[in-house]
Amino acid sequence: MDTWDASDGYDDYMGRWSEPIAREFLDWLDIAPGSRWVDIGCGTGALAAAIAAAVAPTRLAGVDPSAGFIEAARRRLTGDPDLRVGDAQALPFDSSSFDATVSGLALNFVPDPEVALSEMRRVTRNDGTVAAYVWDYADGMQMIRAFWDAAVALNPSTAHLDEATRFPLCRPGPLFDLFESSGLRDVDVTALEIPTVFRGFDEYWRPMLGDQGPAPSYVGSLDEHERQRLESRLRRDLPESADGTIGLTARAWAVRGLV
Repeated sequence: MDTWDASDGYDDYMGRWSEPIAREFLDWLDIAPGSRWVDIGCGTGALAAAIAAAVAPTRLAGVDPSAGFIEAARRRLTGDPDLRVGDAQALPFDSSSFDATVSGLALNFVPDPEVALSEMRRVTRNDGTVAAYVWDYADGMQMIRAFWDAAVALNPSTAHLDEATRFPLCRPGPLFDLFESSGLRDVDVTALEIPTVFRGFDEYWRPMLGDQGPAPSYVGSLDEHERQRLESRLRRDLPESADGTIGLTARAWAVRGLV
């Protein structure tokens, strides 16, 4: 259900919302320019690009398990970022290499977030910042919430596929507990929110016909009749304005702590 390897499909489905939420995250972190940064689960480079534009890092690195995403990030970023294919649970960097170690929209997909956070802490200098943000699948990420509400209404046996069920980490309490139990200091959690406006239903639905991520993968598993039922249900349920636009919002939970 968690296919993440084709940059075009990802950007059409979710990547276009990654850039604005990354900017909100960096504004909240408020880390001084000239620091050394690493982006864990960097994907196609949305957060890394925001870092490069906003804080003039003296070093910018990233790691992701998808070679396709790493290649897309290299095309996206200027300069000479240190981008590597690798595992968040075994980071390919020396200890205390970075001033800020961050992860955007990825920590919940790591098999063992505790191990990943231990690694993030290891590669961060003393008094450096470790931070992450994840979508609020339970409520505030409305485009995904609407999808699974419709899918489960039509077929209750799919409830276990809902990201709100699959990823209990994506809530303020579990995020706070994860960071505090890792030994980080001054742990703080906040909500970040951006508008996600679709020009019409087709712009919402088209990315769901791809194969990148849980919701599109689920659509791909349906036969034609089931897909049409789901599409009709979403057409009925999504809030369409008089001009045909569908105005939703996307909320992420962000967490940070000091080493």
